[in-house]
Amino acid sequence: MSTEVSLPPEWDDDERMDFLFSDFKGNRNVNTMDWDDKMEFWSAQVIQRCRKRGSVCVSLLELNNSFRRKGRVPLGLQQVLQSMYKCGSIQKKSEFAANVDYGWISWGVSQLLLKPLKWTFSNFMGSSNFVALNEPFVVIELVKEKAAELLRAYRESEFSSSSIVSFPELVCLSSEVCADESTLCMALLQLQREKQVFVSVHEGEKVVKFCHPGQERVSPVSDVDVGIYQLQHSKKLLGEKMEKLMMEADRCQEEARVLLREGKKSQALRCLKGRKRVEKRADTLFAKLESIRAILDQINQSQTDKMVVQAYQAGVAALRLSLKDVTVERAESLVDQIQELCDTQDEVNQTLSSGVTSADEDVDELENELKALLLESKSDYSLDLPEVPSNDLSFLPAVPHRDQQVTDEQLEAS
Repeated sequence: MSTEVSLPPEWDDDERMDFLFSDFKGNRNVNTMDWDDKMEFWSAQVIQRCRKRGSVCVSLLELNNSFRRKGRVPLGLQQVLQSMYKCGSIQKKSEFAANVDYGWISWGVSQLLLKPLKWTFSNFMGSSNFVALNEPFVVIELVKEKAAELLRAYRESEFSSSSIVSFPELVCLSSEVCADESTLCMALLQLQREKQVFVSVHEGEKVVKFCHPGQERVSPVSDVDVGIYQLQHSKKLLGEKMEKLMMEADRCQEEARVLLREGKKSQALRCLKGRKRVEKRADTLFAKLESIRAILDQINQSQTDKMVVQAYQAGVAALRLSLKDVTVERAESLVDQIQELCDTQDEVNQTLSSGVTSADEDVDELENELKALLLESKSDYSLDLPEVPSNDLSFLPAVPHRDQQVTDEQLEAS
């Protein structure tokens, strides 16, 4: 991680820096704008400096050394830390660690973080505004960021399949996240405060249990967790021993070849016998390793079964709750009521259909009556015409065209 501290653009402006390096006025009300400007500038610089260094802690002495300019140090940094402390953006390291009330004391982290508080000048004088020169403060914003990065690094690593990780393994895992072991401890404290990890001691070894995705909070280390951790630890040790044995067997094989080329047949034979013994030991370890793997597989299967059973239990509870007010008698009563309503609806439909049919029949009768009246009216207005002649009418002349004029004389002549 880069430890270079980037300085603000105003750093080369003497007039601006003279103002920023000056002390705060005794009262903010004297000049509120200048007070807030200076406080905002240095508060941002404190957080930026820690972030660049990959640290989550800061002290007044470190700040004085970091922001020294032309032999001068900012006179208001103590006031800045006091203000940040009051608003909760930083917290004393001892107070931050003391807020976690389980797991860590037995781990022995008190030797690292929960050191006995010494009487300082502020305790003696009773001044709550005094900031000791070497007193470390935790930047809350940064320690939360580190905690989130550590949790993400664990879940993306090969250790995510294990519920418990040893502290040395976690140190290696967090090498790209935490600048030092102290930063790692602070990130773990924050995760434990958020109920995302639980720290315990097993046979003198510090172990950390992480919360798995989907869980709101981690559970304390149980006997099952310890048993799984022991099996996984044994599996790892057996694997390392097997690798060493195989390397030794290869070495014996190579030595036998060299001795055989040199004509030392008896010595080469002893090397081959040694290789056989090593391979036999490796086969024994392999059988034990396979047994441990089988046990771990069974445990994983049992955990899956347990999860399924819990899901079934939750489903049964939800179904029972949803059917709380439903009984067979009530269901039968509802079915009877529905059947009665259906019968009533059928009767209504039948009645309506009957009414429509009778209306149609009346219309048909009226139409028949209307036809009869029309026939009677036609018979009343019929013409009195002569009967159709039965004689041969071929002797009559052809009827002239309508355009021809037929005179009375022509008719008489014909």
